[in-house]
Amino acid sequence: MFAAAMLTMSASAQRTAVTANKAQDNWYVGINAGVATNMHKFPYQNDAKGAGFFKGFAPEFGLRVGKNLTTVFGLALDVNAYFANKTDGKTTFGSKTFINATDFDLMSTWNLNNLFAGYKGEPRAFEVIALVGGGYSRAWAAKQGGLNAKAAIDFAFNLGADKAWQVYIEPGVVLGEPAVAWANPFKRFTGFDGKKKFNGAFSLKAGVNYKFGTSNGTHNFKVEQLRDQAEIDGLNAQINGLRAENDAKAGKLAAADKQIADLKAQLAACQARPTAAAVVAPTENVLQPHVIFRQGKATIDQAQYASIEMVAKYMKNHKDAKVKVQGYASPEGKKEFNQKLSEKRAEVVKNALVKKYKIAADRITVEGLGATDKLSSENDFNRVAMFVDTTK
Repeated sequence: MFAAAMLTMSASAQRTAVTANKAQDNWYVGINAGVATNMHKFPYQNDAKGAGFFKGFAPEFGLRVGKNLTTVFGLALDVNAYFANKTDGKTTFGSKTFINATDFDLMSTWNLNNLFAGYKGEPRAFEVIALVGGGYSRAWAAKQGGLNAKAAIDFAFNLGADKAWQVYIEPGVVLGEPAVAWANPFKRFTGFDGKKKFNGAFSLKAGVNYKFGTSNGTHNFKVEQLRDQAEIDGLNAQINGLRAENDAKAGKLAAADKQIADLKAQLAACQARPTAAAVVAPTENVLQPHVIFRQGKATIDQAQYASIEMVAKYMKNHKDAKVKVQGYASPEGKKEFNQKLSEKRAEVVKNALVKKYKIAADRITVEGLGATDKLSSENDFNRVAMFVDTTK
């Protein structure tokens, strides 16, 4: 009934949703050590003085393996051993065996901080944990065993950045420990004062637990980021708004693509038309072919070699002809850059005539005339190299 009531309180206290507790999650292992003493004075074998509270101590050592099922409730298996000492004649733990008594307990654990104040996403630096349970005790001196009941309080400190380590001080009471004469831990005996008392021991020990890593990437429970329906509706509205905005942008992009296609068609039509005449002196004989360059570039596109080939054929047919290559740039950009760009354009055309078409270099001169907007109203046709027959 007590466990059922505590479970109900645990469920009620779990106001914060946490990540799923898988089978391999939230396990821990630990060790502890301390001393135990009888709770009441009562006769011991043939010792008339008997044994009693703080009249003798038995060292104890324990192992603990546990799992936290919720942020409040968990289960732990405790194994404790009580050892011989020099005061064995005054205790019911005493015998000439090295280990005088053992007990095996299944304990329920209750995190009181989380039970009453809720879980905040990670363990607190200091917590109070109640342990309630029972199991089997064995007194090796008397070669007897029986059931026991156990209750304890852990004053625990969670250490480290990940709160993976837990150290604690644990006072506790074991009824029916060790079970020398009574298998029932709640059966009382008659003490020296004639009153009925429980056969029990008081224990005080210190311990340390290590909490293994969990599937959520931590060593403890992790708070779920839950959202209520109103928040979900708001996020859906934002998503729908972004979709509508994206659709509108898609329409604009489609229109822009169509405009680009139209401009490309216009450019192709312009390139098919005869190029506007260059601004040259009236006495100069301007040859018709022009070499058109891309913006900011001084490299010859494959399609432009047709114009260079026409000039090369002209110079081969007229052995005495000499040609000046004039380079131009469109007016975008800085003046100094455009001047150098026009010179490079004239130079690469000359190199093509010399290297590709085997025209003698001394028959060709180059001139960079910088930026201009006079050759054409279209900037694309101002990025050219022109040929002028300079034969006299």
